[in-house]
Order: sequence, then structure tokens, then C-alpha cells
Amino acid sequence: MTNFFFPSVEVTGRRIGYARVSTADQKLRMQLDGLKAAQCDEIFKDHGISGGKASRPGLDQALKTLRRGDALVVFKLDRLSRSVQHLSDLLVRLGNEGIHFCSLAEGINTTTPGGKLVYHLFAAFAEFQRDVISENTALGLAAARQRGTALGRPPLLSIDVILEGHRAVMQKGDSIREVARRYKVSPTTLTRGFKRAGVECVH
Repeated sequence: MTNFFFPSVEVTGRRIGYARVSTADQKLRMQLDGLKAAQCDEIFKDHGISGGKASRPGLDQALKTLRRGDALVVFKLDRLSRSVQHLSDLLVRLGNEGIHFCSLAEGINTTTPGGKLVYHLFAAFAEFQRDVISENTALGLAAARQRGTALGRPPLLSIDVILEGHRAVMQKGDSIREVARRYKVSPTTLTRGFKRAGVECVH
């Protein structure tokens, strides 16, 4: 297992491990053994919590603990998230903050030249997802107008503003309250906007 992690490049900071299982009767042992073999300095756990949950205490604490030069280590990618959108945003956030990432099972290691490509690929995917949402929303509104459908009052936030706010929360780590204040709306309005756009807000 040690061979999966940093075969030739040393991390300047700490190795912070994260493990998760979705149901209470599942065991963390295999993940914990792998993270210990990877010489993690500290390991955070979520037991019996789905990867789609908005609040995961263990992951939240791990993210707060990480500093520039540290590395977040997981046993498998799906332990970090079951949503590709959320996973993409989270990896972009780590890259923006100068934090490395390693997934032992997939052999992903962003301290290596090849591993750095992972951040670029996930960043591109995250933007692609938002572009698709924005385009589909615009096409849907145009089609509704052609059919003569009454659209009612326009929402307080446009779809592009909602997606920009979502990017700020998910990729920059801004709080929903901070982003809502920036757009002069309530946190509830912003959260409803995320739901209307169909984007998760796991932070």
C-alpha cells in the first residue's frame, strides 16, 4: 500500500487521511489500514454517512485542518464523494489552496507531474457541468416563450449568478451567508437558487 503514495515526491506538509462508510454496519478497517500504511499524520472519519450528505462532520473537520503544502489522502475516490460535480469542485478547491490530493486505489498523486493533470481535468469538468446547466436553462426559457407560456416574475438571481455563487461556495470555500450578502439576498434565497439550478451544495 505504501507504494501507492508519494513514490518519489515528498509532501512539504502533513498527510491528512479521510475515511467514510455509508451505513452503520459497514467497517472502516480496510480504509484505515490503507491510510495508516500511507503514513497519514491524522485521520478523520465519517461512519454511517452517505457521500451525498450536505454535512459530513469528519470531512468538514479534515478540510478545516488542511493547510497549504498538506495532502488529503483517501482510500478510494468514491469515499470523498459520490457526486462527480461535488468531487470536481472539491478537488478544484484543494488545488486553489495549494493542497495535494492522493487516492490510493486509483493511484492518483498530485505531487507528481502526471498527477497534477488530475486537477486540470476536474476543473474543466466542473466548468463544463455549469456551462451545460446555464445553456439548458436558457434553452428551456426560450422554448417556454415560443410556446407562449407565462413565466411569471423573474427570479431575484439569474442562473449565471447562481452558478457563480455556487462556484464561490464549492471551489473557494466561501460561506453561503457571505455569498448571499455579496448578491444582496438572503441565504435562503441563495439556497433555493441552488436547488432551482439543480446543483448540490455540499460544503
